[in-house]
Amino acid sequence: MDPKTRGIVAYITIIGWVIALVTNNPKDEQTSFHLRQMLGIILISVAASILAAIPLLGLLIWPVGMIAAFIFWVIGLISAIEGSRKQVPFVGEYFQDWFKSL
Repeated sequence: MDPKTRGIVAYITIIGWVIALVTNNPKDEQTSFHLRQMLGIILISVAASILAAIPLLGLLIWPVGMIAAFIFWVIGLISAIEGSRKQVPFVGEYFQDWFKSL
């Protein structure tokens, strides 16, 4: 698989993310960029789902978190399709720093 294809596959469910991670050998910076972005998006979704258990506050946090994760996912997927490295708004640079070992 070429780096652009692996970047796109990373955005197709968690299974696609794992496939892109496993096939990213030797490490390609394009694929690694999209792996880091998608890992951050997955963690936003998980955090929003966990916080949804909080009474009342969860009713506000969950929809906002899921909508944000969906918008970030679309931005990331479009970036991967174009073959570019556009970070998701607000948190993309943090994802690149936090997950730099990928």
